[in-house]
Amino acid sequence: MMRKHLLMEFLLVYIFLGVLGFFTVTGLGSYLIESYLENNIARDLNLEADSLAENQHLLDAFNKRDWPLLEEDLRTLANYEDATIWIIDEKNEIVVSVPDTPLKSISDRFHPQDWINDAHTTGTFFDSFSDQRLSVVSPLVLDEKGIDAYVVIHYQMERLHIRRAGALLITQILFVVMYLFSFILVAFYYLRVHRPLEKITEGARNYAKGNLSYRIPVNSFDEMGYLAGTLNYMSDILNQNGEYQKEFVSNVSHDFRSPLTSIKGYVNAILDGTIPPEYQEKYLHIISSETERLEKLTKSLLVLNDLDIKKRTLQKARMDINRVIRETTAVFEGTYKEKDIIVDVRLPERETMVMADEQQIKQVLYNLLDNAIKFSPSGSSITIEVKKRGSKVFVSIEDQGCGIPKDSLPKIWTRFYKTDTSRGKDRHGTGLGLSIVKEIINAHDQQIDVISTEGVGTEFIFTLEKA
Repeated sequence: MMRKHLLMEFLLVYIFLGVLGFFTVTGLGSYLIESYLENNIARDLNLEADSLAENQHLLDAFNKRDWPLLEEDLRTLANYEDATIWIIDEKNEIVVSVPDTPLKSISDRFHPQDWINDAHTTGTFFDSFSDQRLSVVSPLVLDEKGIDAYVVIHYQMERLHIRRAGALLITQILFVVMYLFSFILVAFYYLRVHRPLEKITEGARNYAKGNLSYRIPVNSFDEMGYLAGTLNYMSDILNQNGEYQKEFVSNVSHDFRSPLTSIKGYVNAILDGTIPPEYQEKYLHIISSETERLEKLTKSLLVLNDLDIKKRTLQKARMDINRVIRETTAVFEGTYKEKDIIVDVRLPERETMVMADEQQIKQVLYNLLDNAIKFSPSGSSITIEVKKRGSKVFVSIEDQGCGIPKDSLPKIWTRFYKTDTSRGKDRHGTGLGLSIVKEIINAHDQQIDVISTEGVGTEFIFTLEKA
């Protein structure tokens, strides 16, 4: 299956790396071990040859041409039992060989000057052997006669290869053990990566089918757990949004249906003569009022559409909040004077500069002041006050209205929510004003709070960034 491909690819790569690593260790390891052994054995053979070449007993025996004595001394003094030792005279003839080999002359291709600086060679030594040998040469230190002679030591490469095979076998065993031990990584990958990925994939498949209530059962504290938690959180949000959209459509349909039904009913009644001409003006005013309500609801929805998920880009700039408050209050002057309401604006300074989007903050003040006037009784007062605290500016709007029930306070920011039963004089509201206020303040990364007591009044307080 498609979801198994990643695991199979991982296993194939693991096996490939194991095979490649084994052959690399075998090939490269064999070369390196042989080179190491060859250099070390050649160094030891050169030391042995130099020691024999400087031995006075050997020199005396050579000068006397006493080959039996020379051979006896070689057998006594030689430390390399596994090697063949020759004494070659100035005519390139082998005068002594230990162990015993037929004495003969070696090739004319042997030139003593080629063997200075502890040089060594591997091969048959000018076809002197049928097998491969590691050979070193050291000149005998003779007297003033100037007779040239050399000590030659040959070491069988077969013995070196046996030692190499032993060392290589240990290396291969260690590699296999480490490779098998590394299988823990495959198990770790399967348990910590592949299985969680399968569960996350299953979750994504459920979400694609619309099953947003599915929970991905990955609870680890690593990246997989974080991814699963994020997807679970996303599904919760999408699920909530889905429920919200259903509720939103239902509320919009209800709020549009009521005025449209009234308008349709009154218009039809006027057209068919059910409502006599002398009463038509009264009902036309009702139709006009319902039309204004629809218009207000439509405008509020458009504002929320702009604010949703911060779609509108804030045009934040330095602005005088005192000026904006004065301008907004002036808009409602006719309304609050008609209701005999006093609006007390308390501004401690002539200017209070903040960083904000002026048009949106005007919307906030408009909605809050509109609510305060709407739910305040005649003869009461509304207080608007500005205070500075640290890097914040606090703006409060307090009325002496009927207040909000305690159990309704958490719900007032919900779209289309109305507390008509308690503040029940507002039958023409949209239930969107405070939602718009909350969205705007949140878009500014600021806070808004409400304090309300039934029968006493309500105070809204929001913050702005001081410029």
